[in-house]
Amino acid sequence: MSDPDAAPLPPDAPPTLPRLTLVLGGARSGKSRYAERLIAGAVGCATYVATAQALDAEMAERIERHRKRRAARHGGVDWRTVEAPLNLVGPLADLARPERPILVDCLTLWLSNLMLAGADVAAETGGLVSALPALAGPVVLVANEVGLGIVPDNALARAFRDHAGELNQAVAAVADRVVFLAAGLPLLLKDTAIST
Repeated sequence: MSDPDAAPLPPDAPPTLPRLTLVLGGARSGKSRYAERLIAGAVGCATYVATAQALDAEMAERIERHRKRRAARHGGVDWRTVEAPLNLVGPLADLARPERPILVDCLTLWLSNLMLAGADVAAETGGLVSALPALAGPVVLVANEVGLGIVPDNALARAFRDHAGELNQAVAAVADRVVFLAAGLPLLLKDTAIST
């Protein structure tokens, strides 16, 4: 029985995961569900690297909803969850395995955490982008596309938008596949397997 909430996979999606996939979209676009389905369609076990922090009741509820969805919809996948709100490169390097893909959800929350912690955002994002091509197994990264709306009215929000756009561009440049989700529907932006 098919899942009515599941975003369809592109008809030309290969049966195996590429080395690096970036899934972009706006809030509630279906990007997390889509990324989970990519992995569930390829393997029986995976690592979920969570960047969210339950700093308030609303975020705690979102985290729990994601956990329940992984358990219910993708029960055939053995999901191991690792929390990495700030140090993302270390866990990725330690956990990457050819037989156990990693899902990072999401880069945008990770960026927010870095900014709130007063970290050097350029250095951290540069380190991540440099590390991604050398990982030992496939990785699917989820990120919000936050630059499609109005210009924010304060400097912090504008800096966040700018950092997010720069991070997404840098990750997309090294990714093998980039998919944009809108209204639950995927649009394939890049696939090196198709273009080569």
